[in-house]
Amino acid sequence: MADLPFTLDQLRILRAIVSEGSFKKAADSLFVTQPAVSLQIQNLEKQLEVSLFDRGGRKAQLTEAGHLLLGYCDRILSQCHEACRALDDLHNLKGGSLVVGASQTTGTYLMPRMIGLFRQKYPDVAVQLHVHSTRRTGWSVANGQIDLAIIGGELPAELNDLLQVVPYANDELALVLPVKHPLARLLELSKEDLYRLGFVCLDAQSTTRKMVDQLLARSGLDVQRLRIEMELNSLEAIKNAVQSGLGAAFLPVVSIERELNAGTLHRPSVVDLQVRRQLKLISHPARYCSRASEAFRRDVLPVFASPDSPLRQSRSPQGAATQGAAKVEPLVDEDPQAPSQG
Repeated sequence: MADLPFTLDQLRILRAIVSEGSFKKAADSLFVTQPAVSLQIQNLEKQLEVSLFDRGGRKAQLTEAGHLLLGYCDRILSQCHEACRALDDLHNLKGGSLVVGASQTTGTYLMPRMIGLFRQKYPDVAVQLHVHSTRRTGWSVANGQIDLAIIGGELPAELNDLLQVVPYANDELALVLPVKHPLARLLELSKEDLYRLGFVCLDAQSTTRKMVDQLLARSGLDVQRLRIEMELNSLEAIKNAVQSGLGAAFLPVVSIERELNAGTLHRPSVVDLQVRRQLKLISHPARYCSRASEAFRRDVLPVFASPDSPLRQSRSPQGAATQGAAKVEPLVDEDPQAPSQG
């Protein structure tokens, strides 16, 4: 075996195959052809004198040797990224890069405004935003692909032990009604009123739906008594359904600011009911913290952590004015094994 029997490109391809689940998807993600990916892996296996993948099934499965190499692969690529970041920092934020992540709701409605504020202060820093499920975002931080992230869901237990997880801010869930609903003339409802409504929700198997049900139950609602009229697979679809008069919904306040401003949704308060979830900031404690990452933590995160911030202001049930929400579409769909909008 040669002293250095692999290249960084081969390691990147190995990681991509494992992340994407197939040679074809890995090739697409790297913007190369599938034969080129296959040839690189064949050459790598020849150099190492081992088989890295079990090619008997439909999905690319690592062999024991493949699993062993993958652990080193992640560390090697992470160290290379850190070296590049440290060199970028020599320019004192006149250049450099920052990779931030978020789970779906935060990444769609809040993080674009955070990045906008950061770019105002540091226009020469290249910023990437990765929007994934909470689980996938956590693993991307653990593998060094993301510098820091804000999530709303619960991380797997093994990631809680590996990552630094810090409470960041509260994210309120609000009841919204169609503006022509009979109860929309009221500014305040009772909990009993909720049992008379029909609701539009995320799919019952989604992790975010389960989390919302748990939050409602902790707030004293009998979730089993709520009448579910329709299940959809995205917050945007739910908002459109409510605006079309198909039911009520509980939605994150940050996701409905534009509709509340436009008067296309009605948000009543509910007596003795406040539903909040904890947003968390996650990072890897052992990895290099770039100057761009430090600047984001120092100059941006505190601004949005305060509910009184004009950049994170929501319309009250009584109709206080707000700033409209910036929005981007998620870059990647949720993991099919664990659908989530958190």
